[in-house]
Amino acid sequence: MTWASLPARLRHGLTVLGVLTTVCVVGPWMAGDPTAIVEPAQASLLPPGSTRWVVELRDGSRTAARDVQRQEGGWLLTGRGEPRLFAAGEVVALRRTTFWLGTDTLGRDVLARLLWGGRVSLLVGLTALAVAMLLGTSAGLLAGWRGGLVDGVLMRLADALLAFPALFLLLLVAAIFRPSLSALVLMLGGLSWMGVARLVRGQLLSLKEREFILAARGIGASPLRIALVHLLPNTLTPLSQDAALRLGDLILAEASLSFLGFGVAPPLPSWGGMVAEAGEVLGTAWWLILLPGLAVATVVIGAALLADGLAELARPESA
Repeated sequence: MTWASLPARLRHGLTVLGVLTTVCVVGPWMAGDPTAIVEPAQASLLPPGSTRWVVELRDGSRTAARDVQRQEGGWLLTGRGEPRLFAAGEVVALRRTTFWLGTDTLGRDVLARLLWGGRVSLLVGLTALAVAMLLGTSAGLLAGWRGGLVDGVLMRLADALLAFPALFLLLLVAAIFRPSLSALVLMLGGLSWMGVARLVRGQLLSLKEREFILAARGIGASPLRIALVHLLPNTLTPLSQDAALRLGDLILAEASLSFLGFGVAPPLPSWGGMVAEAGEVLGTAWWLILLPGLAVATVVIGAALLADGLAELARPESA
């Protein structure tokens, strides 16, 4: 099967997610420090495309200026407010910087924060997805294959967790434990496995009485071998579709928790945290909320296209 023969939605979804992931993985190495603060009085809320001189001072702080002129014994900086004169010994470095996506309220580069935030949000989403798929697949295999009491206990547990609104449950756990980044991943994955378990269980119930399973039993194959070698591979197509949609849901969940102050802790950026920080200046700095919002929407759309493409690929007429 060639790339051109794949369904269009599958190609589009893979392209969107692949490009975005590559940019977020590679981009931060070139974008600089997302936590570096340039003096807010001179560099806060600069619109996209603004260019400034960034001046590093000996005390470790940074300031900015529209123009820098060499004076006898020092540097004259002009920008917002009155011109400022710094002795030559106070200035460590000068560089002309273009803030392609503007700056935030603390004078931090939005492009650097967006790229680093994408790395964090995608890492949380993908690792939480791995946890959810591992837990859900294991529970579904066990419930569907063993049946009886094991099936009843696992499915009633899944039903009980599904009965609560997911975001409410996440907020409750986050408010109690105030999770770190690793704990946030475990929390998101640990509260997202139920749908996966029910999906795998349903597939197993329809497969375990099929002829090839009965034949495997007849030749003495162990239950573990039957589950892993014969049953699990036949669930991969619906699982891959579910995983693609679940990735978008987990990215949205992380963004929602960060927006509400229960997700990734500052100063580490995430897309949801950036949206939350932009709330106070929404009327004057549209780019602070639009850009991370578009990034989240792009991931969700890419994941939806991927899921639709996988469903189309799985149809008999696509073979």
